[in-house]
Amino acid sequence: MDAQTGLFYAFAAVLLVAAFKVITARNPVHAALYLVLAFFQASALWILLKAEFLAITLVLVYVGAVMVLFLFVVMMLDINLDGVRKGFWQHFPLAAAAGALIALEMSAVLMGGFRLAEPPKAAAVVGQAVVELSNTKELGKLLYSQYLYPLEVAAVILLVAIIAAIALTLRERKDSKHIDPADQIRVKRADRVRLVKVNPTMAAPLPQDAPDEEKKA
Repeated sequence: MDAQTGLFYAFAAVLLVAAFKVITARNPVHAALYLVLAFFQASALWILLKAEFLAITLVLVYVGAVMVLFLFVVMMLDINLDGVRKGFWQHFPLAAAAGALIALEMSAVLMGGFRLAEPPKAAAVVGQAVVELSNTKELGKLLYSQYLYPLEVAAVILLVAIIAAIALTLRERKDSKHIDPADQIRVKRADRVRLVKVNPTMAAPLPQDAPDEEKKA
């Protein structure tokens, strides 16, 4: 067994343990952190399979954005998942059998690539020289040339989804205080400041129950 195969088994073992802890952890924050660990192990497996773009995308998108947002939501809402987890151990044998079957199928498919004596390399013949190609560079060329229009359509759909999410959640609340910049610009001094003429000196009023002698004085 070479070093690459050993790393594959190590990353796969940690990935399986982290995935198991995701569904068995009682604290949702701990479950999310275990899921982050599982994503890192999956990205390491992608790197072993010479898919650097997928590995960095998994780390940046899921770990850097999705899971951080999920952690913020969980910690802010303080979700109680005890009621959701009821009956978990009743369905655990079926779920474990399905997970083991999927893991065996993936191992059978992936191990064929690790048995090769030399990993395949993307190369192109330029004149009489053989030049190695970059997976990420070639994927970018293909994505922004042949699949440019589907990419733009997907970008527009995501933009519409973002605007719709903001429109659905942006509601005026009566108990919130906000400032309108347009009102601030149109404000005038006469609307905010009112000058009142006050006499410089005034005699202090006497109380009504004061003695008559004090009132005469």
